[in-house]
Amino acid sequence: MKKGQTGTGIVRCVKFPNKGIVDTTEEKNIPGTVEKETVQLQVVVKNTLPGQQVSFQVNKVRGGKAEGRLLEVVKPAENEIESPCRHFGICGGCTYMTLPYEEQLKIKEQQVKELLDGVLLEQNKAGNQNQMDQGVDENAEADLARLSDEKIYRFEGIKGSPREFAYRNKMEFSFGDEVKDGPLALGMHKRGSFYDVVSVAGCQIVDEDYRKILKCALAYFREKDVSFYHKMAHIGYLRHLLVRKAVKTGEILIDLVTSSQTPPDTICMEKGLLEDFTDELCKLKLDGHIVGILHTTNDALSDTVRDDGTDILYGQDYFYEELLGLRFRITPFSFFQTNSLGAEVLYDTVREYVKDCYCTEGVENKAGGKTENKAEIGAEIKAGVSAEKKANDRAEDDRLNEWTISLHNKTVYDLYSGTGTIAQLLALVAKKVIGVEIVEEAVIAARQNVELNGLHNCEFIAGDVLKVLDEIEDKPDFIVLDPPRDGIHPKALEKIIHYGVDRIIYVSCKPTSLTRDLEILTARGYHVERACAVDMFPATANVETCVLLSHKTPDSIINVKVEFGEGKGKVPLDNIMKRAGTYKPKERVTYKKIKEYIEEKYGFKVHTAYIAEVKRNLGLPMYDASNAVEELKHPRKHPTADKVRAIKDALKYFDIIEKQNIVGIKT
Repeated sequence: MKKGQTGTGIVRCVKFPNKGIVDTTEEKNIPGTVEKETVQLQVVVKNTLPGQQVSFQVNKVRGGKAEGRLLEVVKPAENEIESPCRHFGICGGCTYMTLPYEEQLKIKEQQVKELLDGVLLEQNKAGNQNQMDQGVDENAEADLARLSDEKIYRFEGIKGSPREFAYRNKMEFSFGDEVKDGPLALGMHKRGSFYDVVSVAGCQIVDEDYRKILKCALAYFREKDVSFYHKMAHIGYLRHLLVRKAVKTGEILIDLVTSSQTPPDTICMEKGLLEDFTDELCKLKLDGHIVGILHTTNDALSDTVRDDGTDILYGQDYFYEELLGLRFRITPFSFFQTNSLGAEVLYDTVREYVKDCYCTEGVENKAGGKTENKAEIGAEIKAGVSAEKKANDRAEDDRLNEWTISLHNKTVYDLYSGTGTIAQLLALVAKKVIGVEIVEEAVIAARQNVELNGLHNCEFIAGDVLKVLDEIEDKPDFIVLDPPRDGIHPKALEKIIHYGVDRIIYVSCKPTSLTRDLEILTARGYHVERACAVDMFPATANVETCVLLSHKTPDSIINVKVEFGEGKGKVPLDNIMKRAGTYKPKERVTYKKIKEYIEEKYGFKVHTAYIAEVKRNLGLPMYDASNAVEELKHPRKHPTADKVRAIKDALKYFDIIEKQNIVGIKT
């Protein structure tokens, strides 16, 4: 297929996060004849659902693979339903709104399992093959062949969110317009657009309080004729409206984010504008109750919400939420899971995995333990109490006590700790928990939270995990990882591995980043025992994953005498050297290294975008940014022929492409 060509096809499946694989056909000429043949093709089309018949336009072709832009859903899938949200399809927030929730869970479960299997099962087979290459007897070969077909970890499916709708406790609404020079809008970005904003007064993933606050703010600033901040011109006032609401306490925190460019005096003075806005919000009849209204200044050129200074217009600059019996103080910009009830499911899974690490199986009737009394059980039955339930409750109590005893002398690291939710759950039973978080505001909140919950064995450090790990004196016995979407910095991961702890729990909000890190962890001796997906974001393409890893240590040691050299029973040295070269890890080649090589050899600089363009044209794998726009507003410049040849030379030098004759460049 060629760029610009249109086609239709059936979506066979959807890869994470939202890449629909469309099966289609194309007529091609048979070389040397006038006849044509039908060729089966696959095109990646985003924002589609399995079973849909779609039309698309090809916008990328590289390495024999095509990517297309969705034009129209010609025929919906058989299991599709009418969207409960009138903004679906225009708003870029949700992907699966027209699927029953059970179908959404199936898609996400399959996506996560497929990604994990791709790393863990293939690596297991490769490891078994290495053992066979080293020479084993016939019986051992049969065992290895059997093991290579078995799953090496337990995938426990997916746990759904307790709420399908109205589950979010935080929304960042953007000010803008739906069309150029149109009326003021407040809501979410249009699908595939960086500039246009859709007013989402009917959004279904938040409750009615959010919708009332949004409509109030939009009506107020439209009436006052206040302009929004234009990203390209860097002119305007209104930027974002941040709303956070606790599910358990009902407390609401509202933050109006603007630039420092005050509205013209002809409209009104800024102080009066904000005071009147506060009064309008306080008049709203809400299910929850507003505890704070804030005004934050943000002069960042990017579209991110940044705190350049915050003033309290009403109440306080924090609110409280409760999770699993603990109370948390949350500030406007500190990280906290956006689905409070879903977070309880996620953190309960973490707690279950920790118990699995430090509890022995079979707590009933163990030596020295309490034996059930038959007469007591009979009395419970007469009283209408399930004997099985009572026995299970006692077993769980014993298990919890054993877990407490096993962790009471251990130090736990909670890396990327946010406001310290996981850290505080573990602090209830551990000797000491050390949390590391780069957002200082979140660390301050975490320290306040431990005081609030009466925990005195938690320490929180503000800083980058990569740097802070060198400064901590206490060594961990157990590590919990909950990194941001991009995963863990490779150098930080090396330091984490170097501790050599027996168990690690990795909580990930992006399974592709998780699998990348698991490749390194498993290659360094860690083994995935259990994995579970948790849906924290119904109707969207996102999903959380919780993984338990263990570091395999031998139960006993067997000394084996090995003779090197030629002859029967000896191991040839040449084979060892050959395998060592084959499995030697390649040095990671970065854009920075490529640019330095070109500047040193050819005397000129090249832009990162030029390197990316050459890689795309060569069909090399590329990082697919989740927030990439489908169409650029301005045409991109292309590299000159000299720069293309220099980039290809660098790619050849770093063994990214096969060696080939490349025309030299005059210098």
